[in-house]
Amino acid sequence: MPTIMICHDVKDTKHWLASPIRKQVLEPVGVTNIRTFTDPQTSNRVGLVMDVADMEKLMAFMQTKAAADAMASDGVLPETMTFLVQS
Repeated sequence: MPTIMICHDVKDTKHWLASPIRKQVLEPVGVTNIRTFTDPQTSNRVGLVMDVADMEKLMAFMQTKAAADAMASDGVLPETMTFLVQS
């Protein structure tokens, strides 16, 4: 099971940290052990580290309206998103 890191900007870091939505939408597609991170030098830059059972399934989900709605609700700026896979 690969571990991945996703970094992106958000509109409001406190709102993003408090939101339960990412867990609600990611766990059903096989994502576990979700950990959140914040950039101490760039207040709206955040990240996630998570274990992914099926990377293809996650990437397909990221193209759905449900994923777009979840990101919009959390204030994620999708154009800033970077995915890194543990090597």
